Amino acid sequence: MLILRSLLFNIAFYLNLAFWMIVLLPALPLPRRVFMRGAKFWAWSSMWLMRVIAGTKVEFRGLERIPPGGLLVASKHQSVWETFALLTLFQDPAFILKRELMWLPFFGWYTWKGGSVPVNRKGGAQALLQMMARAKGEIQKGRQILIFPEGTRRPAGAPPAYKFGIGHLYQHLGAPCLPIALNSGLFWSRRKFLRRPGTIIVEILEVIPPGMPRNAFFKEMQDRIETASDRLLAEGHSELARIAGSTAPDSSAA
Repeated sequence: MLILRSLLFNIAFYLNLAFWMIVLLPALPLPRRVFMRGAKFWAWSSMWLMRVIAGTKVEFRGLERIPPGGLLVASKHQSVWETFALLTLFQDPAFILKRELMWLPFFGWYTWKGGSVPVNRKGGAQALLQMMARAKGEIQKGRQILIFPEGTRRPAGAPPAYKFGIGHLYQHLGAPCLPIALNSGLFWSRRKFLRRPGTIIVEILEVIPPGMPRNAFFKEMQDRIETASDRLLAEGHSELARIAGSTAPDSSAA
């Protein structure tokens, strides 16, 4: 049953993605806020499909901690899931992502239209400065800059691998940082086919105010995200164990 539900969800997810790519094409010449509204509908519909087909629910905790206006958002990254789900949490989000993704047909057009901030990972210090300047311009417009500080998806429970670039970005922006913990990797694993039933938990943590020394900020951010994510992983493992126990065949009935 798990394999079948995963197969059906994956088919539905990519069909839904193709549908919204077509629907959003006419929105490319329109104002960005119109386009982003459509992108959020795609994200909501994807989460709905995952709940209905795969049995994977979502719980957002700490939404009241999201401050208004421009800020830096630093999220744990375990799955493809958060690359679209986090769109729904913020008024005017802008992802920092590798430049090559913005060259792709359709996807690249939409990331440009959404005002994403590209970074050339091979460009060294000059590329970092260009990215920070672009991000600061977006912050000054009141946007929320979303970044995955580890740079890429990490398996659930893997040792942390945070890049210090976020410390430079935090210092340059002079904006508050909102850390986010999650356990999505238990249910939508990196490079895995299965989509497991249960509850993905996303926890918005306390805001880190601007002005901290770079090294102190980096340690504080990592400690908060890792501590909370480990706790959410423990909750997720407990739920998966309960689900496995409830669906196991009853040997006493034999």
